[in-house]
Amino acid sequence: MTLNLLDKVSSLMSKNLITVHPKDTLMDVKAIFDKNRIHHIPVVEFKKLVGLISKTDLLHYQRNYEQIPYRDVFEESRLKAYKVGDVMTKGLATLSPEDRIDIAIEVFRENILHAIPVVENGELVGLITTHDIIEALAK
Repeated sequence: MTLNLLDKVSSLMSKNLITVHPKDTLMDVKAIFDKNRIHHIPVVEFKKLVGLISKTDLLHYQRNYEQIPYRDVFEESRLKAYKVGDVMTKGLATLSPEDRIDIAIEVFRENILHAIPVVENGELVGLITTHDIIEALAK
């Protein structure tokens, strides 16, 4: 299959998404990242997209505590105490499933983004990432 930049985003986007709620803990997010080969988790309330949390967001949150004594205990308690809503990125760019792949590429190029949620009628229906596009180009 060759990548056609005029194809719809829906032809490349991931549809079976793992999502979290803003009130889930960062420990929940860490467990999802540790168990799955993903780098972005959409944050939803009743199928409505409210944010996105990335592996980079989590690592950035954790980075300042590498040198303290009892780091593991401290980190675990912090991850249990903080909620996704405290760390997630809000005000995201989104695409429609009908938007073309070239539009997604332009959004990636203009912004420092690696994932764009795909929304239809106010509900999250997918996620397209730079990895999806690279995979399609590699085939």
